[in-house]
Amino acid sequence: MTASDRRLLDLFGIELPVIQAPMAGATTPEMVVAVSEAGGLGSLPAAQYSAEQLRSALDTVRAGTRRPINVNFFCHTVPAADPAGQAAWRKRLAPYYLELSLNPDDAPAGAGRAPFDEAFCEVVEAYRPRVVSFHFGLPEAALLGRVRATGARIISSATTVTEARWLAARGVDAVIAMGAEAGGHRGNFLGADMTTQVGTMALVPQVVDAIDVPVIAAGGIADGRGVAAAFALGASAVQVGTAYLLTPEARIPKVHREALAGDGAAETAITNVFTGRPARGIVNRLMREVGPLSDLAPAFPTAGGALAPLRAQAEARGSADFTNLWAGQAARLGRPMPAAVLTRLLGGGAAGTGAST
Repeated sequence: MTASDRRLLDLFGIELPVIQAPMAGATTPEMVVAVSEAGGLGSLPAAQYSAEQLRSALDTVRAGTRRPINVNFFCHTVPAADPAGQAAWRKRLAPYYLELSLNPDDAPAGAGRAPFDEAFCEVVEAYRPRVVSFHFGLPEAALLGRVRATGARIISSATTVTEARWLAARGVDAVIAMGAEAGGHRGNFLGADMTTQVGTMALVPQVVDAIDVPVIAAGGIADGRGVAAAFALGASAVQVGTAYLLTPEARIPKVHREALAGDGAAETAITNVFTGRPARGIVNRLMREVGPLSDLAPAFPTAGGALAPLRAQAEARGSADFTNLWAGQAARLGRPMPAAVLTRLLGGGAAGTGAST
């Protein structure tokens, strides 16, 4: 490993340049512990918790490891109330309610994931994680300054060179170059046109050339070959998500785990029908019939509320028709194994072996 490759190892205090992606709804404290104990950087997604729940989860993590961890937050703006838009969305979903013997009038309009705010900032100040990452840009300057004052290393996702430059200009310690292949929510925040999103192979070297801070490659990386390729493109570390969904530490529904293991995992698409914001997942019935991108989907994160009863009823019947099956384009490369083993194998790719997991 070259001296330049060590930048993030030294910055984050880790042994392997492998970051487990913070996947809200799937990542568990046990996964974070396993990855960090193996020498990588375990990432806890705060978006799946309230502030008090986050404290409890961090207590669990700290009971399992004293090594560096990352805590991730969303930075979206809470949308204004839109009764007409919510009504149109419920109307579009009404036939599915009737099909599953549910009352469409009972469709809730959930608020969804919470953005970084004062309460979350107080948790960061209390627990002082080594790394704090953000998705969808950065929080307001005052809150960001408080995070920086804790000594945390700050990173965020960019899906374009313009976004990477924007982040670097605001003093982040590293930028995650998130290629279009990546599963889950796109990290875009300066533009919403999904037709212009860039693949990892093209994005990483352009970001490396455009900014002075280290670059973390994300998207389409699931084994040692992908890690080795990322380093060849100039990345100083990788962030891997979908491959960790196959670990026993992941908390995903049975239908999601089965989808990842099936032939359908080869077909993914970017969709907004599950949350109101573009995210990549395995194509299922809802994506085919309503999306994958729909103007009817309410603003993030409110679209998911009305889907919750449909998802619960369908999953109880063994169906993934209404489940967000987040996955990247390299899902078929992943193999079931413990998170610690996966982390070490990925780290082997960074060392230049290029070995497949």
